Amino acid sequence: MSERLEGRVAIVTGGARNIGRAVGERLAAERALVALADIDESVTQTASEIGGEAVGYVTDVSSSADVDRLFDDVLDRWGTVDILVNNAARVIGAVRHFLEADEEWWDGILDVNLKGHFLCALRAAKVMAPAGRGVIVNTSSGGATRAHRGMTAYDASKGGIEAFTRAVALDLAPYGIRSVCVVPGFIQQPWQDDQRVAASAATVPLGRMGQPADIAAAVAFLVSDDASYLTAATLAVDGGMLSQQRSPQVESFPVSGFPKV
Repeated sequence: MSERLEGRVAIVTGGARNIGRAVGERLAAERALVALADIDESVTQTASEIGGEAVGYVTDVSSSADVDRLFDDVLDRWGTVDILVNNAARVIGAVRHFLEADEEWWDGILDVNLKGHFLCALRAAKVMAPAGRGVIVNTSSGGATRAHRGMTAYDASKGGIEAFTRAVALDLAPYGIRSVCVVPGFIQQPWQDDQRVAASAATVPLGRMGQPADIAAAVAFLVSDDASYLTAATLAVDGGMLSQQRSPQVESFPVSGFPKV
């Protein structure tokens, strides 16, 4: 593992588990100082398991007071913020048919998924701008460009995140701050059984579900100097999912008909 992030201070929201945890682990392995934030109290245990100087903060990213406490403490501890990974999202309760939607449901999804990105990015940008450098990574979904059934609010929030990424990139580029977006595909979760994993993998051109470490590797690149000329960009880390018009199961030229080599 390289040390290309040595000494840089990173905040990763939604850091208690899955993608957020993997990102925290990868950035710490590349010698960044990592602050994990999550509404789940297990975030402190996750930070202790990552080890080193990683620290966990119980944080509701939809609350400006919580976000301010998070950033104030990180600044007191390490003096700056070089990297923000906006990964926190509300998925539980997101599935609801539009005819059964209400304002409370809509606000609950948008407050975490979109407002949370805004609050954290704004605090980060105000630290990064005087320093003349910094990277903000936002986390979208295939739902930003391809609709899920029953997930109107979630998809709207993710579409907003991609537009937000581009707009922020233009506003902050003169200050040396990059704003980019990562789009995870089917990422395997611990609760999924073998049948669910196999069914999902069969729809992916590369033939497997992604792992949290796949997203973490992409994020580590995006926040490094190797990506210094990359901003306002959206990187799909999805095994080719968004590129296909039809899933392999209903394709007119199925994979089973491909040449044998």
